[in-house]
Amino acid sequence: MNKYPWWKNALILLVVAFGFFYAAPNLYSPDPAIQISGESSGAEISQADLNRALASLDAENIEHFGETIGEKGNSALIRLKDREQQLTAQKLIQRALGDGYIVALNLAPTTPEWLTAWGGQPMKLGLDLSGGVHFLLEVDTDSAVASRQEFYNTGIKRVLRKERIRGLVQLQDNGEIQGRFNTEELRDKAARVIRDEYNELQVTKTEDEGNFYLTAVLTEQKRKEIEGYAVEQNLTTLRNRVNELGVSEPLVQRQGKNRIVVELPGIQDTAEAKRILGKTANLEFRLEAKYDAPLSERERFDFRSNDYGDSGAWLEKDIVITGERVSNAQAGFDQQTGQAQVNITLDSEGGTMMHRVTRHNINRRLGVLFIERKTRTTYVEAADGTEKIVKTPYDEKHIISLATIRDALGVQFRITGLDSPAEAAELALLLRAGALAAPIDFVEERTVGPSLGAENIKQGVLSVQIGLGLVALFMLVYYRVFGIAAVCALSANIVLLISVMSVLAATLTLPGIAGIVLTVGMAVDANVLIFSRIREELANRASPQQAISAGFDRAFVTIMDANITTLIVAVILYAVGTGPVKGFAVTLSIGILTSMFTAIMGTRAIINLIYGGRRVNKLAIGGGA
Repeated sequence: MNKYPWWKNALILLVVAFGFFYAAPNLYSPDPAIQISGESSGAEISQADLNRALASLDAENIEHFGETIGEKGNSALIRLKDREQQLTAQKLIQRALGDGYIVALNLAPTTPEWLTAWGGQPMKLGLDLSGGVHFLLEVDTDSAVASRQEFYNTGIKRVLRKERIRGLVQLQDNGEIQGRFNTEELRDKAARVIRDEYNELQVTKTEDEGNFYLTAVLTEQKRKEIEGYAVEQNLTTLRNRVNELGVSEPLVQRQGKNRIVVELPGIQDTAEAKRILGKTANLEFRLEAKYDAPLSERERFDFRSNDYGDSGAWLEKDIVITGERVSNAQAGFDQQTGQAQVNITLDSEGGTMMHRVTRHNINRRLGVLFIERKTRTTYVEAADGTEKIVKTPYDEKHIISLATIRDALGVQFRITGLDSPAEAAELALLLRAGALAAPIDFVEERTVGPSLGAENIKQGVLSVQIGLGLVALFMLVYYRVFGIAAVCALSANIVLLISVMSVLAATLTLPGIAGIVLTVGMAVDANVLIFSRIREELANRASPQQAISAGFDRAFVTIMDANITTLIVAVILYAVGTGPVKGFAVTLSIGILTSMFTAIMGTRAIINLIYGGRRVNKLAIGGGA
């Protein structure tokens, strides 16, 4: 009686061994590191680049080790001895390499290869425990307003041409759209048309030396609306991009008027995160300009590229659609040429606009203009003698595709001309996540230390140790041999909980530690129910073997009911909660499942090994039994 078959004991041992193996990576703390990569996914990092970075560190006596270049050759990693020197090292390497490189802070794993070969990874820790990467981004709302003013300028010209109203319309440096007309009648007619078409513009009329002028400006309310939309759209896009990165428990929220905070806990590839988050990449689809157009129409020409033919290629200023109309984008390969391409799907309005333009321009070429916001870094000496870093943003444009329109295009088509599959994948990700409504600049970047402080974290860990110690002491004193079995099962439960969280890549936060403490109490509660039931059976003069069997069997239903109700609450907390609440719910849910296994099967297996299959006159369970 009270004997498990060999396979059940083997299963329990296998599960516990699994727990110890996959919990082991958490014993290895990561090293502070600097990661270097190119601004584009296809850029390579050479040994010469790495040597320049190392020389800059050596010049300032910053200790480093473990310098490696990634297998794909597109990134390099330098490990540091002191985490306090990360920011200094980053600035030195960035200056040594110059623009065109992304130098990001990182935490490099130290898990041995024999563990990682079997999928062993340390548990992810939240910002409140191990920190992560913190970015403070500033949205260039002035650029969003200027872009909208350019849109109105183009639209007004188009409307006036349609109504056959002759005049000179230009966008001024101060953002005003000014029109000059020869007669008052033309000026007044133009003002009526503009008010009817764009009622968000404020139109004023003036007269000077026989010329009649009108000025159209954005109202203050519309300007604030554009700025607010730019920040909110960028906030949504950044959240989508973070989701594409697969970061657990990220924080993306607005701060102030035009700033956004992004915190990524435990992220490994910070250079990739910085490149994806900060890249203001967009597409504009424009028709190729006609070289034989009259001089009066050449003002419609906007961009020239030298990459196509002897005379290059000119694109019209008027935009057919932008990347904001892209609803889906997937990287792929051209079946005929094998070159990288991006398969584009537009939304309904974008498909309609593309079809309307292309059906009237068969045999003309359609250009795809790739626009990317970059910064140019210079170092100047301030008045107090210190060195100041000045970052000047600029837009880099180039045509990535210029193809002849053979048929009217719809909602689906493809773009080619990309340099590599990595560039195609990155462009597809950016378009799929959504276009940024305005450029963003990195105002601040730093590794986030534990937000609650090292002392509070020690207290949190200490609370688990004290709780586990007191529970173990109580069980040993009160239940004797059965208490030893419960403590062994409880220890296995903690190991299994950590291993499952590591395998599932769940994030442990400080509230998660509270969930572990609660799990300790719940796990021992199941044993208390079982042992109390065994005592009752002994009091009713059942034999020791019968008492053990009845105690485990009859307490099972009660334990199951109590744990299922708690599990339902944990699932609800995860569904409706955010941030720390989710961390608590995840830890509690996993802890409930592991504690049921260890408290019921684990404890019984140990008791069976001690008492099962032999004659027993008395049980060492305390309480006079």
